[in-house]
Amino acid sequence: MIRMVEHVANRQVDCAFNLLVLPPTMIFTNRYLELGEEFYQQTSPQPVAQPSLIIFNHELAKEFAGSLSTFDEHMLTQMFSGNQVHESSVPLAMAYAGHQFGHFNPQLGDGRAIYLGELTRLEGGSMDVQLKGSGRTRFSRGGDGRSALGPVLREYLLSEAMHKLGVPTTRALAAVSSGEQVWREQKIPGGVITRIASSFIRVGTFQYFAAQQDLDSLQKLADYVLECNYPEHSNGEDKYLALFKAVVTRQAQLIAKWMCLGFIHGVMNTDNMSIAGETIDYGPCAFMDYFRYDQVYSFIDKRGRYAYQEQPSIGLWNLTRLAEALLPLFNEDVDVAVEQATSILKGFAPHYDAAWLINMRSKLGLTASVNDAEDKSLVEGLLNTMAESEADFTLAFHHLSQMDASANEKDESFHGLFSNSEKIKDWLRQWRKRLELETQTDTERQAQMGAINPVYIPRNHQIEKVIRAAEDNNNFEPFHELHTVLENPFTYQQGKDTYMQPPKPGEVVVNTFCGT
Repeated sequence: MIRMVEHVANRQVDCAFNLLVLPPTMIFTNRYLELGEEFYQQTSPQPVAQPSLIIFNHELAKEFAGSLSTFDEHMLTQMFSGNQVHESSVPLAMAYAGHQFGHFNPQLGDGRAIYLGELTRLEGGSMDVQLKGSGRTRFSRGGDGRSALGPVLREYLLSEAMHKLGVPTTRALAAVSSGEQVWREQKIPGGVITRIASSFIRVGTFQYFAAQQDLDSLQKLADYVLECNYPEHSNGEDKYLALFKAVVTRQAQLIAKWMCLGFIHGVMNTDNMSIAGETIDYGPCAFMDYFRYDQVYSFIDKRGRYAYQEQPSIGLWNLTRLAEALLPLFNEDVDVAVEQATSILKGFAPHYDAAWLINMRSKLGLTASVNDAEDKSLVEGLLNTMAESEADFTLAFHHLSQMDASANEKDESFHGLFSNSEKIKDWLRQWRKRLELETQTDTERQAQMGAINPVYIPRNHQIEKVIRAAEDNNNFEPFHELHTVLENPFTYQQGKDTYMQPPKPGEVVVNTFCGT
């Protein structure tokens, strides 16, 4: 049953909205609401004119209690456009701060996102649900609170692709076109994406309260994160140090996975860094085609602060800002707290290096941990040769996955990616010499390499084609076809070779944009 209301007890709403009554097993909870009004603005999504469901993630919906995956298209469209709000949801916009390109802004917050609450997972635990592009909040800073359609499609494709590639990430539950136009230098179609996460708390959320010297709220936030995301550390005298150490470890492992897939986040501000260790905020992000250490796509990253090779050091920089915010919780003695934080931060590089080498060994088909320094040198030798030739990152590892321990005709596809054929042949001799220390057969090794080296990634030029078809012609067929291909990134799909290939010269995407 759907009914129109103008006031709901115990809610502060800024306009009338529809309440959506769903089966009793489909219930939002909201522990974040209990933290207090200083943590958020209670607000409602702003309805859109003519919402139309582009896609609903039935596979993801089946993970939650209730019958969400069985709703008809009309109900899904109304709910995930923000036109109707579930009766158990208390929508809000979260407050946070953040360093943006190194400059601190003490108040940012959800300027175009509205948090709906938590949904219980069938296997245990819960996930947070958020609409993005759902209208203005008090954190919008003069913006319209909306999203253009292009960024909605980009985030849906990239976040779901990351999940299929085995990278911790927010996920996309639904994408809706709004039937309205938004101004981004010119009028373009708008959209709303529904995304879920283990947490939408950011490094910048802690910075927000630290900047106000609000120790009580800082401690409440830390306890909330411990309860929701790190319950194994929620008890104990040094639980806040344990929390920080766990966050450092997760971030190191996450960024290592990015690097091993050629992924560039593009805007690693502290307000875009999830405390749960998940990839969040898919703005000007991109997967590399031709390999360059200094590759940048984001139009606003003029100085390469967030270039591919800078991501590990920026991760550590962001974590240092988190440590500064948490110092009062570590120890009353500032000098002792700094020493404790510094000790944990020193663990970032070893955690990152270990995770990176484990991933890269797998990408090269190496299972035996023989000599870390020699294996690292072998990996770096390949990357340096790739950089010299600007070889395609994904195809290089994919073709390597097909090759045997002895040279044969399979080598030709790999050789063809490199301009310096002698140098890559020399590297292959080193790789094959290293394989002599392995016990796997060619077939076993190729299967293992094929399970970590994707055939398909969401390439920039393909994303651009999807966006142009949708925004210019209201044609979503290219979106659905690309999404289907990316559902099975490690499996070769007959007739889909075009999705494997890097862009032709006229298709190269030089810049990507946030969409705000």
